[in-house]
Amino acid sequence: MNIGTAKPGEDVLRAHPHALIDLVEPTEAYSAANFRRDALSEIERIRAANRVPLLVGGTMMYVKALLDGLSALPPADPTIRAEIETQAEREGWPQLHTKLAAIDPITAARLAPNDSQRIQRALEVFALTGQPISSMQQRQVHPAPPFAWHGMALLPSDRSILHTRIAERFDAMLAAGFVEEVRALRARFNLSPDMPSMRCVGYRQVWQYLDGDIDSTQLREQGIAATRQLAKRQLTWLRSMPLFEPLDCLDTQIVHRATAMVAHWLRHPDRK
Repeated sequence: MNIGTAKPGEDVLRAHPHALIDLVEPTEAYSAANFRRDALSEIERIRAANRVPLLVGGTMMYVKALLDGLSALPPADPTIRAEIETQAEREGWPQLHTKLAAIDPITAARLAPNDSQRIQRALEVFALTGQPISSMQQRQVHPAPPFAWHGMALLPSDRSILHTRIAERFDAMLAAGFVEEVRALRARFNLSPDMPSMRCVGYRQVWQYLDGDIDSTQLREQGIAATRQLAKRQLTWLRSMPLFEPLDCLDTQIVHRATAMVAHWLRHPDRK
């Protein structure tokens, strides 16, 4: 899964070594708990070498799990998940989102009506415990990691430019062979559209295109729309985390400003 995930190319990886890339197969699930475990291991390895780890990316739920700790949530239950899947096939995920809003309005408010993976998990937790997942997430069983950290958030000062870049990015992915990538994945692995890997933005729409459910125009339009929705959710996450220093990603001097910010943190690691 290279094109649809915007994975760094081999030239970038040679010049700037990355960790936690190519960890699992597309058929495997990877949770925030898995990420926390693997990230902490890599962080300790890097710190042991007297280096400073940089955590870079956009999956804010994973970042929050790492920095704030994990809550005591029950493990997945295949039977309940299958029941929810069947209900979704019958009624649609927006209808299940409405049902979630009735039992857990806090969680429903931060999820898109078609965010099937997280809607399913929230309904599953409620079915298993009788409690909203939002309340259980406040009870931590794994504390925050014992090291100082500093964060910066790239926030666009002009949302219209962000939307233009999203469209250009999706067009570039299609031109780079995104459809062919998913076709090859389907041929190589025993995949299904309900797997987390194929629910990802972009992959979901290409899957529908390959199944003949949508045409090429709809693939582009729906892929861009889903990416915009994802960006909106990520910006909401970032703005809810006040310890992240905001930077305008459209600022022509952003590299200079970010570099100066990191240099300041390295000189004064215990304060902003």
